Amino acid sequence: MLAAFTFNTAENLPIGLLELISGSLRVSVSAVGLLVTGYGVTVALASLPLAHVTRSVPRRHVLTGLLTVLVLASVVAALATSYWPLLVARLLTALAQALFWAVMGPVAVGLFAPAVRGRVVGALSVAGSLALVLGVPAGTWLGRQSDWQVPVAVPAALGLVSLVTIAVLLPSSNPEEEPAAYGTSPDVRRFGTVLAAGTLSATGAFAGYTYIVKFLGDVSGFSPSAVSVLLVIFGVACLAGVSITGVLLDRFPQSALPTAVVTQAVGMLGLYAAGTRPVAAVMFLVLMGGALGPVFMVTQNAMLHCAPGRTDIALAANSGAYNAGIAAGAALGALVLPLSDVRGVFLAGGLLTVGACAVLLGGRLLPGRPTHRSRCRFSGDDLP
Repeated sequence: MLAAFTFNTAENLPIGLLELISGSLRVSVSAVGLLVTGYGVTVALASLPLAHVTRSVPRRHVLTGLLTVLVLASVVAALATSYWPLLVARLLTALAQALFWAVMGPVAVGLFAPAVRGRVVGALSVAGSLALVLGVPAGTWLGRQSDWQVPVAVPAALGLVSLVTIAVLLPSSNPEEEPAAYGTSPDVRRFGTVLAAGTLSATGAFAGYTYIVKFLGDVSGFSPSAVSVLLVIFGVACLAGVSITGVLLDRFPQSALPTAVVTQAVGMLGLYAAGTRPVAAVMFLVLMGGALGPVFMVTQNAMLHCAPGRTDIALAANSGAYNAGIAAGAALGALVLPLSDVRGVFLAGGLLTVGACAVLLGGRLLPGRPTHRSRCRFSGDDLP
């Protein structure tokens, strides 16, 4: 959980430090923004290839290696006196995070009984969500009190704690033999459905979320100080959604994803339709926030069940597709905004989320295609 919190905080820290970094390194704010965009694109492109390359390496070694990269890259970033070393450090951290999300899930849930694995995924997702609610605001405040290098260095200390803990305590085993190495109910069609729905949902959500500040100011009429409060409320709603979903995930694994996607669609289309009324805007903003975190969490949990092969490969594909959806959503918003007002961006995002609902409905109506695995396990004189 600490490692998940640290990676997500490191990923999003520049959002709150844009102007500080820009002024210190004498580069444009948009160039500093590329530190976030480039990070997300790197995660999207590298997740699956890195998971494939490291599929036979013991997970304890992989995680300690990834956390070592996080610690060293954070130190390099904090010591950077120009833009390019900072960018390189960010991309190295992104490469580590790309593989971290693929490996972390199977390792963590494999330490627990299958009946409570949804709660484990929920706990990890709560830690990741806390980065936006606590990590980034705290880092922004710390940067304003001192300098931007101070909060950028903090992930090195947090990562070191995780590194030592995992290196000392995590059992080491062959990845093929770990309890959660393969899906509990392999299904190729279900895998494709979840992957497509998650990607569409991410594209729709981030088409709107990228311009949420502009929407709340221009359409809903909130003041800049009120918008700051509403962003905190949005983050709290996201954290609450993840927490509640995590508790219920083991009991309702099949209905969790449709519920989250439908809630997101209602929130986004509600903002489009009624966002000019402040009370309605707050209500639908909370719905959108309450669904944003759970969508990714539930797709990750689904991959642990329906993965047609190794779960780490399936999780890497899901993480890569979701991050590609984030980048595509931001690009879609940029295309729609000049053609329409910011309400049109939320309409486009809401309709894409409705498309994700349609994909899930189609997956329910069509029969599944179970995958039959044949794995040889040699134990003593037993030969399967």
